[in-house]
Parts: sequence; structure tokens; C-alpha cells
Amino acid sequence: MKTRLEHDSLGEMQVPADAYYGVQTLRAIENFSEISGITISDHPYYVKALAMVKWAAAHANMSLGILDEKIGKAIKAACEEIIGGALVDQFPIDLIQGGAGTSTNMNINEVVANRALEIMGYQKGEYKYCHPNDHVNLSQSTNDAYPTSFKLCFIFHNEDLVVELKKLIASFRAKGKEFDHVLKMGRTQLQDAVPMTLGQEFEAFASTLEEEVERLNEMARLFLEVNMGATAIGTGINTEPGYSEACVTALRIISGKEFVLAGNLVEATPDAGSSVMYSSAMKRLAVKLSKICNDLRLLSSGPRCGLNEINLPPMQPGSSIMPGKVNPVIPEVVNQICFRVIGNDLTITFAAEAGQLQLNVMEPVIVHAIISSIRMLLKGMARLRTLCVDGITANEGHCRELVMGSIGIVTALNPTLGYENSARIAKRALKENRSVYDLVLEEELLTKEELDELLKPELMIMPHKFYTK
Repeated sequence: MKTRLEHDSLGEMQVPADAYYGVQTLRAIENFSEISGITISDHPYYVKALAMVKWAAAHANMSLGILDEKIGKAIKAACEEIIGGALVDQFPIDLIQGGAGTSTNMNINEVVANRALEIMGYQKGEYKYCHPNDHVNLSQSTNDAYPTSFKLCFIFHNEDLVVELKKLIASFRAKGKEFDHVLKMGRTQLQDAVPMTLGQEFEAFASTLEEEVERLNEMARLFLEVNMGATAIGTGINTEPGYSEACVTALRIISGKEFVLAGNLVEATPDAGSSVMYSSAMKRLAVKLSKICNDLRLLSSGPRCGLNEINLPPMQPGSSIMPGKVNPVIPEVVNQICFRVIGNDLTITFAAEAGQLQLNVMEPVIVHAIISSIRMLLKGMARLRTLCVDGITANEGHCRELVMGSIGIVTALNPTLGYENSARIAKRALKENRSVYDLVLEEELLTKEELDELLKPELMIMPHKFYTK
């Protein structure tokens, strides 16, 4: 393999000749390879966000007259290519790394510098014409460029997450309409409660998830506050007056997002509060998704010895020993995804707390955890929608039989018969294994016409006027 010789403050190393990254990236590959097995290259949004931050910095430096126009234009052109999807494979560093993200920042600095060198007619590695630190990283530190880039990355990912969530909501809502006539028994504490429709149950799934759209967007808006120009610790050392404002303005231009400069850069530099809040929104979504999947598994349990109110699409044989068994594998995998998201939230909490003094060096694991949670939720919700919810069918007759045979329908008679009579009928029905319907008629508490009127499905699933005997 052909190589080129590069050096840093630790010495010289041979870098692959065709690589756009340089010596500091190579050291990071050696130090952090396969820590998590997930690299920056695995996440094109992250690469895009890194390039946008470098574009904004170059634009600001040129506007302030501190970056040579020829070099600045080449840097911006290189960034624009990367933003467009080029050179994604040149970011081989693991997301989890020591150094508070310095390896990631130097990776983008080196790739942009070497591509800019080519644009200007030079060879990779001829850094005297465009240097990763002196030119691409001008007016920056890892401690402002790195968090700004991953915040932008999170914003991009959140947009996709919300789109997929809305699709899942629409799927549950469609089932709610499809099942709006299917009478079934509602349950509390796994015991018979009162009647409802299967449509109401599925509409409730849609409604609870719909609340999370605004929660996610609300928390994602926290990422719009950035600390560009803070450099090392928030004091702005090595920046020109006006650089922060110029850089944030440029970032708004290139990203289309309404970024604002943090009011106190010393405070903003070590603060991971926005990540904690966004992760909490994902955890809340995961908790709700997991509860819904639990419900789907219960409602489809059986088919002969469970609730058996709905049928999930059969996706694969369920046992190596029990012929004919089919398991709810899609809700099960989404449950497990949700457990991971909940666990990632704890990781993010610990990492945010572990910041010390003027920097939080644990940001890489925050990046890994948030991107991992988003990615799993995206895939999980898509599979839940397409491989499960869209194909659910109702066992309508069985649902109605359960209602009519349930002790729970006595609740609908309570306003008319009174609590004491209703409790006595319920107790007798349970003891004698008879229906509430038959016992009410037998004791002549109501006529058949009165009883049928009170037990109309439409009267049992919503508020209505009642009469007393």
C-alpha cells in the first residue's frame, strides 16, 4: 500500500496515500478501533454536520479578513462536497473515544484540508498550503466545534424520528377507525372492568404517541443554542471580535436551522443539559412504546388459552419444539429496543454529570448513546408499523362474547339498580358461573327491554343519561 509521511507533535507516521484523513485520525483509529464498532462514517448526518460547522467557521473567518480568500474558498468548496455526500468513508473513528471529541474534530479538519489542497492543485499532505489546524480549525477548538456539530446532527436525526413516529401514529389511528364498532371488555389490573371498543383502545395508542411529537421537537430546539467562538473554555481565546456572531450567522445560512449563540459561553461549553433533556424525551417515547407492545402481546395472547382479541401478523415459526406456535416477535423486539433506549438515557445522565470544571470530556459517549437510541427507535417503529400494526385483525365475535359473559357489564347497570343490587348480582354470577344478563331477568330487576336498552354497546362506551328504578 502506498503511503505518505505525516507528523504531529508525537512524531511521524505513514498514512495511506489515498486517505483524506491524516496522522491524528490514524492515531485515533489505533487507539479507539472497535470500542463500540460504530464509526462516524456509519452516520452520514454526523459527517454532514461536521462539514457544515467547518464551512461556517471558514465563512466567518473570511468575512473578518483573517483567512486567505483562496484557502477559504477551497475549504468551503471541500465542505460543500462533503455536505453533498462525498468522502463519508473517510471518517473511520469510533464514536466512543477519549479526548473529548478531539479525534473527531481533527478527522474533519484533516479531510477538509486534504480535499481543499486538491481543489487548489496541491497534493494531500502539503499542509503548508492549507493546514488542518491553522486554516480549517482557525478560530475554533474541539470544545466548541465538536458539540455544535453533534447538536446539528441530532437535529437532523430528530426530523427523521418525528416523521417515522407520525407514520406509526397514523397506522394506529387507521386501526382505531377500522375497529370502532368492535365491542370488547376493558381491563384494569388485568381484571375485567367495563366495556369499550377496540377502536377506542387503538385510538388511545395513537393519542399517547401523538403527545411525543411535540415533546421531541421541543427538546430538539434546545440544540439550537451553540457555543461557537468559545474555543477552549468559553473565553474566546484566539478569536477575532465578532467571530462568534459571524460564525453562528453562517451556520444558520448553511444549515437552514435557527441557531443562536449561548448567552454565557463559559457555562455553555461544559453543559450537556440539552442532551439530557432530549434523551429524556426519547425515554418517555420508549416507555410508551414498550407499554403499547406489552398490550399488543396481551391482546393477541392465546390463541386458545389467552385473550385472543386481536391477531398479529404471523412473521415466523415460534418454536423449535412446539409445532404451530407463532410468537409476537415484532412487539418483542420493540420492547427490547425500548429497554436499550431507557438504558442509554442513564448513560447520558451519568456522562452529563461527569463533566468537570470547564469541559465535559464524556461527550463522545453521549453522542453514541443518543444516535444509537434514535437509530433503534427509527428502525423499531418502522418495523412495528409495517410488520405488525398495519396487519392486525380483530376477533370481533370473540370480543363480544367476552363482554356479554363478563361480570363487568354490571357496572353499566349500577346507576339504575344501585350499588348494593349490582354487587350482589355480580357476586352471584361469579359464584354460580352464570351471566349478569340472565340473573337480572331472573330476579325481575329489569324487563328485557329495559336491560337491552341499558346494555346497548353505544351506551356502554360513552357518557349518557340514565334512569333509576
